[in-house]
Amino acid sequence: MKFLSIKRTPLASLMLVVLVNQNTQAADSHDQTKHDSSVIIVTAPVSSPLEVITSPKTPRQPVPASDGSDYLKTIPGFSQIRNGGTNGDPVFRGMFGSRLRILTNNGEMLGACPSRMDAPTSYISPENFDVLTLIKGPQTVLWGAGNSAGTLRFDREPPHFEKPDIKGTASALIASHHRRDTNLDTHFGNENGYIRLTGNKSRSDDYRDGNGQQVPSKWDKWNGDLATGWTPGADTLLELTAGKGNGEARYAGRGMDGSQFKRDSLGIRFEQANIGEIFDKFEASIYYNYANHIMDNHSLRSPTSIMSASESHCKCSKAKAALASQSAGIEMQLDRRTLGGRMMGTWLWSDYELRSGIDLQENTHRSKSYHNWKKDARFQDQGVFSELTWHNSEQNRLISGARLNYMQADNYSHPGSAERSATLPAGFIRIEHTPSDIPVMFYTGLGYTERFPDYWELFSPSFGPRGTKDIFDNISSEKTTQLDLGAQYHGEQMSGWISAYLGRVNDFILFRYSPSNASVSQADNINATIMGAETGASYQLTDSWKTDLSLAYSRGRNNSDKQPLPQIPPLETRFALTWEKGNWSSTGLLRVVSHQNRIALNEGNVVGKDFSHSAGFSVFSANASYRINSAVNMSTGVDNLFNKTYSEHLNLAGNSSFGYSAKTSVHEPGRAFWAKVSVIF
Repeated sequence: MKFLSIKRTPLASLMLVVLVNQNTQAADSHDQTKHDSSVIIVTAPVSSPLEVITSPKTPRQPVPASDGSDYLKTIPGFSQIRNGGTNGDPVFRGMFGSRLRILTNNGEMLGACPSRMDAPTSYISPENFDVLTLIKGPQTVLWGAGNSAGTLRFDREPPHFEKPDIKGTASALIASHHRRDTNLDTHFGNENGYIRLTGNKSRSDDYRDGNGQQVPSKWDKWNGDLATGWTPGADTLLELTAGKGNGEARYAGRGMDGSQFKRDSLGIRFEQANIGEIFDKFEASIYYNYANHIMDNHSLRSPTSIMSASESHCKCSKAKAALASQSAGIEMQLDRRTLGGRMMGTWLWSDYELRSGIDLQENTHRSKSYHNWKKDARFQDQGVFSELTWHNSEQNRLISGARLNYMQADNYSHPGSAERSATLPAGFIRIEHTPSDIPVMFYTGLGYTERFPDYWELFSPSFGPRGTKDIFDNISSEKTTQLDLGAQYHGEQMSGWISAYLGRVNDFILFRYSPSNASVSQADNINATIMGAETGASYQLTDSWKTDLSLAYSRGRNNSDKQPLPQIPPLETRFALTWEKGNWSSTGLLRVVSHQNRIALNEGNVVGKDFSHSAGFSVFSANASYRINSAVNMSTGVDNLFNKTYSEHLNLAGNSSFGYSAKTSVHEPGRAFWAKVSVIF
């Protein structure tokens, strides 16, 4: 399996090997320890304070929605902008949108909605992937430009066969509010190749909050993917992939619902390892992703007789005009085609490792009007990158990288069309030190990256800086300089870690909203300071009892206006107590979230804004799991055991078409029961 190797930090590499073996060779591992598959995860396992690697197939609590964003909440530092049951938008360390690059199998799936109703994670079903990797901050240059908050990757690892065989996993879940999920991942083949089929179906009705009030939140989604691989030798891989998906989702915090989330995906990748003594590996991939999205106000709700633009939360100028002038029964269709690829080589010397390559992407956005498609935007990106690791000794490593990207954007909605381009640099340097006498790892890294404004920042606002209507030419690229540092300790009974950061963002792109009309927004550039930390600890009390703790804190300041940065989540802490004996395990989880008084009224991003202070809350959940045998595991649990009524700080204001006032937060689910059975074959 040499061709599967991906160079990472030492601790992260060990975690990846465990996950790949667990998920692609589980059928051959009847002596798996119960720790690998029966204990339900309530806070992400730590692989490194800088790099988190986990398996989305591992059972976790709270029970996940059908998209990638909600799954991320087990990782300290993650939150999401909530609008109902599914398709929330992920936020990491208070940073939103394209500051966090989200990849699936080395490709990027970009949504089409001008207000991110179909965020990239909307098209991701986590359990269909083997490995989830998070690299915090601008501490890598391998995966694209402008990733100031971090890089997030969902990957399927190619299965390995030594003889003809069939393997796989399957699961089924039932829960409150008529929640029903089914997942299947099966692969068969021999030493020369394989075929892998993955699919899922997920649906739920509207949930009820702690007061028993119904919250519009139902969804119905499905995904299916096929991978065919050729492995003529242990060091060679050629894989072709194809996938489709669709669904619908009803929202409490938007004036329109998503009646279509159609996805088409194609990909090809080639990997060759052990090429020579110095040139060790070559890998290349090409991907095509297509999103076709429809939103309307009639298929999943009863439309109001007249819906104003201020109620719609839709940022598209044509949509605003239509919503302001037309009666009920409004529908919009948009799509985005994304084509990209990358090549990378790995060179090895005695104490050095160099990874260098090129990548490119082109994506085109269109809208449909009167049965005709019209292109409004195109983005092109070409980049070169190199990352060098120096193994100075067994205790010390120095990692550095540099990237240069040429970006171009075309605005076809501008009279006569318009074009802008920029050359964006990025780089970092990091020192990792592991003392020989104590089980601790330290790291310190300094990174810099520039981020080109994305589609939502160039095309969704009503106005640009200083109130100009020429938004496209007046929004500047963001420039982030960030210091990251952390440490990790592994003892016999106790382990702990901390990851902290301090950053300066010049030309931070901020959205300001009209207090009287939520559909009117202005994108502006400011200077900002960001800082915060995540930390966690685990202590083995006895052979059967273990405690876990995690904490995440983010803080941002608008230096230009001398006030807080908006859309920053409050302090959050998780306490867990786990009991495990034989085939049984059980966990109690207490999530405590502080209030948030540091707000910037009517400021935010393309999706959400600060509209009020938020109160703190605490929620208790519990689960139990029983491993029937080496192949079958059953688990059950209850989320929000005490039926608390609460809402998250990052929240779309309520929408009057569902009876909420413009400043009403969307409440989270009340008490919810669930049960799940998982099978490895």
